[in-house]
Amino acid sequence: MHVLVTGGTGHIGSYIIPDLIAAGHEVTGLARSDESAAALSALGAKVRRGDISDLDVLKSAASESDGVIHVAHRQDLLPSGGIDAVAIAERQIMLAYGEALAGTGKPLVVSGSIGSPGWENLGRPATEEDPALPGGDQYKGTLRVRNVVETTVIGLAERGVRSSVVRIPPIAHSTTDAGFLTLLIGLAKEKGVIGYPADGANLWPAVHARDLASLFRLALEKGPAGKSWHGIEGEGIRFREIAEAIGSRLGMPAVSIPADVLMLPGYFGFLANMVTLDLPASNLITRQTLGWKPAQPGLLDDLDNGHYFPAD
Repeated sequence: MHVLVTGGTGHIGSYIIPDLIAAGHEVTGLARSDESAAALSALGAKVRRGDISDLDVLKSAASESDGVIHVAHRQDLLPSGGIDAVAIAERQIMLAYGEALAGTGKPLVVSGSIGSPGWENLGRPATEEDPALPGGDQYKGTLRVRNVVETTVIGLAERGVRSSVVRIPPIAHSTTDAGFLTLLIGLAKEKGVIGYPADGANLWPAVHARDLASLFRLALEKGPAGKSWHGIEGEGIRFREIAEAIGSRLGMPAVSIPADVLMLPGYFGFLANMVTLDLPASNLITRQTLGWKPAQPGLLDDLDNGHYFPAD
């Protein structure tokens, strides 16, 4: 299969491309710079010059492929328009893919989020069958407005696109991780303690980037249309356990940060609204339907990787 991959030089994309190639697929990556083009070539992909902001380029590249994996994001819009502008632009990207792939039955696999606000009060782990909750004007400025991207992707199934969404947890760990986990470690080094909100009983799911890459491939190869998949290694890990694991490796205490409007931002800064989320989720349908079996080390074991705590 000839696969178009966007975001191929990002953290997850740089694992997806080698996984696809190892499985016998031909990959073309979208690159907007010479640096990105060189990185894609180093991963073994062909290069298509262009930017995800150019919808005509996307439609052309998608129509020439046998399937699309989209893990790129319009982060460039955050400084000027915030998450609302990102959501609007990314929905247009999905609609463009719909134009290019309508009626073909070709796969379109797009990254979503386990952490979409609104799921915290389900009273049970979220499943793949739980739809992304509607956004709307009342949710402007919150992550929930981006749910419109997921609902648009799922809706493309009605137009003859084998579309699906891989919901990604807040933590995707690996030797090249530079995301939320590294931010927590950096905060701990800055503050001298590693914090967790209140009693730290809230659950955060995680996944290894290599396992996530294999899930994207399986969804591309055999995922039915209009489905969501959960790229998580388990139901979740208590935030306090994550903090204690970091603290033990840094030789510093893990401490409770009172969950109020002063203390949480005082320690966690811009992460304050995220760290209190309770995000239990199940991957049972994903495992059963796609035969996905996470095989890499779990989060707590992977914290022993030298990348997270390099010797000074």
